[in-house]
Amino acid sequence: MRPTPQPRTRSLTIIAQDPGVKVKGKVLRAKIDIPAEEVSPGPWGYRVHVVDYDTSTATLYKPRKYPSLNSKSGGDPYAGASDRQLLDDPGFHAQNAYAVVMKTLARFEFALGRRVSWGFRGHQIKVAPHAFAEANAFYSERDEALMFGYFPGLSGRMVYSCLSHDVVAHETTHALLDGLRERYTDPSSPEQGGFHEGFADIVALLSVYALPDVVGAIIDFASEGRRDNMIARGDLTLESLRRSALFGLAEEMGQELSAMRGDALRRSAALTPSTEYMEMDEFEEPHRRGEILVAAMMNAFLTVWANRLKGLGEVERGFLDRGRVVEEGASIADYLLTMSIRALDYAPPTNLEFCDYLSAILTSDREINPRDSKYNFRQILRDTFAAYKIIPAAKGTREEPGIWDSPEGSISHDRTHFESMQRDPDEVFRFIWDNRRPLRLYEDAYTQVLSVRPCLRIGPDGFALRETVAEYFQQVTLQAAELKNLQIGVPDDMRKDEEVTLYGGGALIFDEFGRLKYHVRNRLNDRERQTQRLKYLWRYGFFRRGRDAFRNFSFMHRQRALSTTNRATEEW
Repeated sequence: MRPTPQPRTRSLTIIAQDPGVKVKGKVLRAKIDIPAEEVSPGPWGYRVHVVDYDTSTATLYKPRKYPSLNSKSGGDPYAGASDRQLLDDPGFHAQNAYAVVMKTLARFEFALGRRVSWGFRGHQIKVAPHAFAEANAFYSERDEALMFGYFPGLSGRMVYSCLSHDVVAHETTHALLDGLRERYTDPSSPEQGGFHEGFADIVALLSVYALPDVVGAIIDFASEGRRDNMIARGDLTLESLRRSALFGLAEEMGQELSAMRGDALRRSAALTPSTEYMEMDEFEEPHRRGEILVAAMMNAFLTVWANRLKGLGEVERGFLDRGRVVEEGASIADYLLTMSIRALDYAPPTNLEFCDYLSAILTSDREINPRDSKYNFRQILRDTFAAYKIIPAAKGTREEPGIWDSPEGSISHDRTHFESMQRDPDEVFRFIWDNRRPLRLYEDAYTQVLSVRPCLRIGPDGFALRETVAEYFQQVTLQAAELKNLQIGVPDDMRKDEEVTLYGGGALIFDEFGRLKYHVRNRLNDRERQTQRLKYLWRYGFFRRGRDAFRNFSFMHRQRALSTTNRATEEW
């Protein structure tokens, strides 16, 4: 007798956006599928441990026991619960945070084709839904935790950040990105400084827009000519979608949480395409720089959606089927979310700039989906990013501008072992050392292989793409006077004996036979980038504060919330 197959997913109720977004007076909710597991009270699973302790009141909330996956409720104790119960029950708050964290983790693992670690040594991240009475939420590497605050809102009711889908997904992304690219918190350009925040916003927003219930709410914001299950075609232009999907939703979700979000979503929505932002002083501040990345990505999403709707057949003269419009929007957000995450493997591991990330998106998508005939995503991304003066770092080809080039020089694979290359950092280091000249490494620097990750990705055609992604890092500390040997410019008022640490590194992408396909790097001795980096850090006082200021996500988010001007209040 064969054993009964075990469930692969568990369906749990969550608040689809945050309690401020309502449909017909009711909180917008959704059921999402997450990896199945028999959780302990908390919920406490194999990757997420909810510990509901409130430091402000010294209260430890009793964890809820969860029914078995095979129970009548399907393991969801809040199926059919009232709005009041969802808003007031600490047990649901714990479930909402657990489910969104697990869903975000699952999205990363699907996109990257492998298990993904947190940015610390342990396997389980702690989640505190009611960590403190403050308008803040953050990821703490030291505590191996996600902390969510609560505070009295404008209406007098308590506002819980753990009930906001985009806040939970945003903080989870910080923890995952810290594990995937640990050197992205190194002191560097305003773009690397802003990437953590911008990328976390992108993942959070696209995760929200990938939920059909939220897309339906967006459509209803836009539509003045709605009747039954039909939407007027005139309400679905690019401009009307931008007004509803960005400005409209920002208005709804910003009422109570704007104090914590720092109004970032509304500001990103307001960044209409312009090539001037990159040259403006206010956008040298990392959070504001990140908003440019968010604006470019969200405009790409809306452009693809609007283009797809042009080809939909009308169910009645001048009207489209609402279900098909919603399906297209959610599918496009879902695909772009996968693209955005998958690109991390093709991005340099240090000194990242937005132009590098754009080339990473274009290259990673070309590898898995060579034709791009359904959505034409890659050309639209090139166009929308160019509208914000973000041009791909790579030249590419005439057919595919912006993709990374194949490795230069004569690469030798003769002394390395294919099987070991898929998992052993020492074997990858042997490959790097043997090829240090064609790879153009700076030989006098400390060099370390940070990770080796075999991946299995499934393309739209159902075929598998097998790759191995390795990440190496270089570092050297010199006195300012010694930088002239590398032709790196030094600020005039920097002391000659000031110690300066230079960073460099690359991502190596190997095919299924162990041959090197791409070497995506930012060289340690790149004089142009290192000169710009040094001048930026000197001007913004990094040498007074040090690297830890870049890793303090609590401080970053508090400053983001408290900043009421366009100038930075952080001394990065």
